[in-house]
Amino acid sequence: MSAVPQDSVLHDWRIEPREYARHESRRGRRFAYPTLTPASTALVVVDMVPFFVEQNPYCRGIVPNIRALASGMRSAGGVVAWVRPSSGPPTPAAVEFYGHEVATMYAGFGGDPAPELGVRDGDLVVEKSAASAFFPGRCDLPDLLVERAVDTVVVTGTVTNVCVESTARDASTLGYRVVLVADACAAPSDEAHNATLHTVYRSFGDVRPTAGVLELLAAG
Repeated sequence: MSAVPQDSVLHDWRIEPREYARHESRRGRRFAYPTLTPASTALVVVDMVPFFVEQNPYCRGIVPNIRALASGMRSAGGVVAWVRPSSGPPTPAAVEFYGHEVATMYAGFGGDPAPELGVRDGDLVVEKSAASAFFPGRCDLPDLLVERAVDTVVVTGTVTNVCVESTARDASTLGYRVVLVADACAAPSDEAHNATLHTVYRSFGDVRPTAGVLELLAAG
């Protein structure tokens, strides 16, 4: 994988040994999904737009891993999907919750994925108007994946404990096999990041590092 960009950092991520032991005792293995079939797998990159990449050194840190995953997914014959937040005026509920200034800022996060991610022709680029890319009626991604017979999603992006977690939870609810990539997601802090890893691994999907996912794709 490429060197981490300057002025960037990777999360010190971990799954507690007791959580590994819990699943190993239940199913006889650490990971729910020991194989990936690339033709039915999609890499889903959430909200890696310039605003977040420029503001958060953890976002800059995961750029090389996301690029590596996208390249590996394309080479293996899988789908690469870039999810960006939609732009528009804030809803009254958002203004009430966040205040007008912050709600307006959040409503303006839209735009293309950060150029350093290397979006390619043939990739999917979709907008979502909710935290989750899989919430019914808020994003075209689920329909596009159904058309491509995708049953497994490899989820990356930012913010780990908001839009990434929401996306992973809803994908699981819809019946997808979910793999969250621990070192290809970014949050404001290690604590927030690791709380989501715990939740997803415990109840919604696998949690693996980039290298592990690339190995599965190559073996698929």
